[in-house]
Amino acid sequence: MTDSNHTRSARRHFLASSAIGLQSLALAWLLKEDKVLAAQIKPELQPKTFDLTPKMPQHPPQATAMISMFMQGGPSHLDLFDPKPAMKKYDGKEFPGKIKYDNAAQASPVVLASPWKFQKHGECGTELSELLPGLSKIVDDITVVRSMHTGVNNHGQSIHALNTGRILRGRPALGSWLTYGLGNRSQELPAFVAMTDPKGIPVEGVNNWSNGWLPALFQGTVVRSQEPRILNLDPRKELSGRAQENYLSFVQELNREHLQQHPGELDLQARIASYELASKMQTAAKEALDITKETKATHTLYGLDDPATEEFGTRCLIARRLVERGVRFVQLYTKNQYWDHHGSIRTALPASCKKTDIPSAALVTDLKQRGLLGSTIVHWGGEMGRLPVIQNNAGAAKVGRDHNTYGFSMWLAGGGFKAGGTYGATDEFGHKAVEDVVNHFDYHATLLHLFGLDPEQLVYLRNGRAQSLLDGQDGNIVRGILQRG
Repeated sequence: MTDSNHTRSARRHFLASSAIGLQSLALAWLLKEDKVLAAQIKPELQPKTFDLTPKMPQHPPQATAMISMFMQGGPSHLDLFDPKPAMKKYDGKEFPGKIKYDNAAQASPVVLASPWKFQKHGECGTELSELLPGLSKIVDDITVVRSMHTGVNNHGQSIHALNTGRILRGRPALGSWLTYGLGNRSQELPAFVAMTDPKGIPVEGVNNWSNGWLPALFQGTVVRSQEPRILNLDPRKELSGRAQENYLSFVQELNREHLQQHPGELDLQARIASYELASKMQTAAKEALDITKETKATHTLYGLDDPATEEFGTRCLIARRLVERGVRFVQLYTKNQYWDHHGSIRTALPASCKKTDIPSAALVTDLKQRGLLGSTIVHWGGEMGRLPVIQNNAGAAKVGRDHNTYGFSMWLAGGGFKAGGTYGATDEFGHKAVEDVVNHFDYHATLLHLFGLDPEQLVYLRNGRAQSLLDGQDGNIVRGILQRG
């Protein structure tokens, strides 16, 4: 076979066997015509490589990092952020409307007005529950969104909606999208850090920090709140020092040669990059995770002197140290179903607030006094709220609230969000969002905008189809909660 014939045959084989065949090329053209595929996306005729070096955003960003405190289980917005005085006259009476229950067996139509008092705080006058004394002190630095909505009443699906953009599992997490689009500001620490609760991982487990079908390089790295914070980071004694350096240098050389023989193997690229990062982290991560160097005043601020707040406070402090050193995205999780108060809400909810309120407020305060809040988004919220009626109507000490994803609250601070005030509203019972509704895809569009990313341009070409965080959903930037609309 002549060289020219061989070249033509190789091209035909490539088009026939790869995902970018004639049908995929045609599909890409149609998607572009329908504005589903971003204008600059072109068929990739060469194997693509990925790394975590800093990338230029598509427009000037307001945020460069994010810390998300994910309260898995569904904090009761009615008892924390969304006062409903009109419910008092219905307390103990039948709800005057229709309710969709998640657990029909324990359902009750009896209205449960919040047993806790609300009060206005700060110059903004935002009303908060007496269960949030820490947050009340920083209320002028946050925006409370009272009109969140996902509309899927199960934990798993609503978690996926808020964390990956769709209700189905298997998609990349928010942290993976941000690090895919922007890389990392540090080359010695992970770009996406997942900080789990020592008492258990949340519903859906590792899916919460999965890279999905993005290259494995963009998955979250688990950092624990207890030592060893990162497993298997230290070498055995006989491999430390010069011995380890020689060994890693030799392995790296072999890996690079192997990669040259298998171009485009994304899992292989990610594994090599992980090995290289791990060697750098032996020094950088230990320094970043060492909170003993913080002052006593900082430890007190985060509640490290109180057994009730010490664990979560430690994770919040570590999160600040990580973003301070260039980590792009940190997500803290409470344990499985920690806020899922189907029963005994009068004792369980105060305990949950006690664990997280002071540390989360301290995080905002600390970032602000270090000049980091302006460029760091802070998020606090869960995947749902609770219903205005009683669940488990077996006496005052045992009552709880069922799931509600049709109207719930979360708060945001820093990174371009307004400081002080509320946004949106639920109906007079806090059942459904009725004013300035914020769906999960609106939330994601807003976050990407603040990071300088266009949702229609932040895409990953998979099997000839451009996929994105919004994935075709018409997400609107929620300009009413931004400093600069």
